[in-house]
Amino acid sequence: MAGGMNQRGRGLPLSERTTGPPAPDPCPMRHCWVADAADGQGVKRPGLLVEWRPAATGWEGRVVYAAQVRPGGWLTVEEWLPAALLTPL
Repeated sequence: MAGGMNQRGRGLPLSERTTGPPAPDPCPMRHCWVADAADGQGVKRPGLLVEWRPAATGWEGRVVYAAQVRPGGWLTVEEWLPAALLTPL
């Protein structure tokens, strides 16, 4: 067979093909936007959501992000914030 040869054996082996959605990512951390950051500049900062916990007023997320403490000076902040201040990145 020339030209239109059977292409079996090329590509992914059957054992590596999937028929469903990809497996969920086991990492609990997620990127997020942090509103009302500790620097008080009113700018949403990119952050890393580390974990969730229930609180008296709803859910809170523990996040790590950078805040500007003075012109050109940044500090890493880790704090629990209300879920309303966190949005997916």
